[in-house]
Amino acid sequence: MVSLGLVVARFNSSVTEQMEAAARDAAAERDAEVVETIQVPGAYDSPLAADRLARRDDIDAVAVVGAIVTGDTDHDRVIADATAKSLTEVSLDRDTPVSFGVSGPGMSGAEARERVSKGAEAVYAATDMVEALA
Repeated sequence: MVSLGLVVARFNSSVTEQMEAAARDAAAERDAEVVETIQVPGAYDSPLAADRLARRDDIDAVAVVGAIVTGDTDHDRVIADATAKSLTEVSLDRDTPVSFGVSGPGMSGAEARERVSKGAEAVYAATDMVEALA
């Protein structure tokens, strides 16, 4: 059984709560256990929480879920790029799969709601990586 850490961004919670539910359903489907969930303010805050989980011996992989919607500036792209880069660094530094289940950038709130399956996809990717690296 794969043991997962789950990081959930609270910003855009109407979307991320559904993403978390999809992630939990996918974990049950894959017979994986979510050992711990850390709620963070937003996607940008997820790398530190992912790093803390990836350090733990009882966690095989970390799935991160969040939603980054567009605004009046390019802020959404900056946040998405920084988050993706930092999560990749956590994965490589800790030698632990960290999956990126963050929707966005460049989408409206309605488009983000259409992509709640990203939560499940993050869990699928995390469990697939654990199996691939075993």
